[in-house]
This record gives sequence, C-alpha cells and structure tokens, in this order.
Amino acid sequence: MEEPFAELFKESEIFMNREVLSPHYIPEHLLFRDKQISEIVKSLTPSLRGERGRNLFIYGKTGTGKTSCMKHVMDKIREIPNIRSKISYINCRIYNSRYRVLSKIVGDHLPMYAKRGYGIVDIYEKIINWIEEDNKILVVVLDEIDIVRDLDDLIYTLTRANSDIKSGSITLVGISNKISFKESLDPRSLSTLYENELVFPPYNSMELASIMKDRAETGFKKDVIDQSAINLAAGIAAKESGDARLALRILSKAGEISEESGLKAISVNQIVEASRSAEEEVAYEMVNTLPEHQKFIVYAIALLSVQGSKYKRLVEGSDTYIFSGEIYNRYVDILESMHKEAKSQRWYRKYITDLEMQGLIISYESGRGIRGHTKLIKLAYPPDKIKQTIEKSLFRESEAGGKDESQA
Repeated sequence: MEEPFAELFKESEIFMNREVLSPHYIPEHLLFRDKQISEIVKSLTPSLRGERGRNLFIYGKTGTGKTSCMKHVMDKIREIPNIRSKISYINCRIYNSRYRVLSKIVGDHLPMYAKRGYGIVDIYEKIINWIEEDNKILVVVLDEIDIVRDLDDLIYTLTRANSDIKSGSITLVGISNKISFKESLDPRSLSTLYENELVFPPYNSMELASIMKDRAETGFKKDVIDQSAINLAAGIAAKESGDARLALRILSKAGEISEESGLKAISVNQIVEASRSAEEEVAYEMVNTLPEHQKFIVYAIALLSVQGSKYKRLVEGSDTYIFSGEIYNRYVDILESMHKEAKSQRWYRKYITDLEMQGLIISYESGRGIRGHTKLIKLAYPPDKIKQTIEKSLFRESEAGGKDESQA
C-alpha cells in the first residue's frame, strides 16, 4: 500500500473514539441537565398519555444542551411500548418553510404520500386524517424554529389544527437560541399558543470540565490528556459563552494537533492552539447562519471596528467598543446602498439582544457622561475575519437574489 494511503489506516495513538467528542453525539446520561430533562418530560406527559397537552418552547444559547436533551427524551419515548404519541423532529435550517415542515411530517409518518407534489391543503388534510384514525397525539419538534420563513403561517396552521381534529391532537415543541423570537409573531399566531417555557442556562467551567472529562475517558486513549488540560479548555469555553460544543471542539482539535505533530499526549499548549481556531470556527458558523438583518448589523459593527468610528470613545477598551446609535446608522446606510429597507430601532434593539445571547457581541450600558446614557457594543471575535466572512456570505446571497426577508 502506498505511503499516503497507509497513513489513513494507521491506528491513532491519540483517539480511541472520535465520535464521542462530536457535539452531535448524545451520551446515555447528559450531565447537569436532569432538571431540564425532567421539565421536558413533565410538559409532554399529557401528550404521552394520549391527552391534549400544552405546547413547549425551549430557549438557551448555542451549546447549552437544548437539542441533545430533546433528542434524549425522544429516544426514551420511542422505547415506550404501545404508545399513541408519534414524534416528528424537524431541523428548521433544512425544512425552513410551512410547506417543507408539513411535507417532513408526511414523510416521517405517511411515506407513501411523500414527494408526490401535493399542495399544502392536501398535505394538511392527510395529516389530520392520519391523526384521527386512532386518536394519535402528534408531537412536532421544531429545532431552530425562528429560522422558518413563514413562521406565523406555520404556527397558526399547527396550533389551529387542533380545532379541526375530532379525536387526537398536535403538540408543538419549539427550540430557539433567541428568547425574543415570539415577539415577532403576529397576534393571530400568538393567540393560538398555550405553552410552557423552559430556559437552558449556560454551563459553568466546573460543569464543562466534568462533561469533557466524561467524554475524554472514552474519546481518547488512556493517559493522553490530563485534568489540567481539560480544566483549561473548560475555562476558555466558559469564559466565552458556556458552550459545550465549543469545549468539545477544542478538545477534538487539540487531539488532532497532537496527532499531526507526532505527539502521544495533549498538553495545555495544544489546548491553547486549538482554542484559537475552534473559537473562530464556531463564530463563523454562527455568523453564516444568522437571519439577514442580524447579519447586516454584525457587518456594521465589523466595518466600524475595522475602519474606525467618528466618535472618540471615553471608556476603557476605547478602541473596541462602539456606540449603539452609530451601529444602527451604519446598518441603515448599508441597507440603503443595497436598495433594501432597514428595520426600525425597536427591532434593532431586539436583534442586539439576540446577538448578545448567542455570544457574538458584548455590550454594556455606559451610564451618564458619555453622550448621555447609551449602550456600547463590540464584537466578541476578530472583526476583520468576521467582516470577510459576512462579505462572502452577503455577496453570494445577493448574486442569488438574496434571502427572503421574512427570515429576519
């Protein structure tokens, strides 16, 4: 076998099971999330008993375990024999419209009707008839629900369906990084919701260290990594956002660096090196998946950070913080230059809250003395690289006709 291919099949001296270090891996027991799992089960209990239940909305920053906990509960539900409840898990980054969501439900439970070109009304009626056959309870889990373009129509359709169903019902579970997303819904849609809410807090450094130690014990070979390296990775991730995905990415990347360097162990040096690229990768993934107007706001912050502000900053870290009002003005200018309509300042403030919750920006209130009482904002990641990333994304979207603004 030629040398390059021989390397492919060479046994790793660092990794024992790489999959365990993936953020998509769901362990049998999710550390520090017993309370949240219990709350999910409690909310879904009426539906699991075959009764009409309340909808559930789950919020929290990226990497706080929302999706993992929901999938864990779903797996346990599927193990229950003779249960009338049926589940559809839908990733709204892929199924991002009412039609696609309803089609996915049909594909999950009525595959004989999938991909036949039915319209929304036909699909809706097939779902209703299927539920009524034997009083089913359909639990629809919408992960990253805020991404759906026609969200008002989707929520109205799914919640109002319970009025059309003679026996059985639909329970909706929405998962979002943005606690304010419901504020964008039409009052007609909001009036149909009767829901519980659950917020996932970020992990602290001690929790992240325990999670990573647990994963490292099966992900790495024995004695490859010590507790000091794990603690450092946990501290970095906790300081940035409490994001378990970031922590796991740092661990995995540190292992790759050690392996490529011919080392047989992971030290704090590899953790430091891995954290730089892992943090940036996470940030750029988040930026590329932002709704259009939030992306323009981040772009405005990046431009002002790189090109400089016209206002002199009178606070510590004055070379990085920017006045909120100046960011909004630049955002409006950018939209006007592209012949698009900017959102109001009320929407802008909501977007800023969402961006901060996702860990992309940092802000604080200035207090009196700096052009009055105002908010100062900076990017949590290198502005020049964020600027380049967004320019690639925006120009590509512009050439393709742009996104549907209803995503924002």
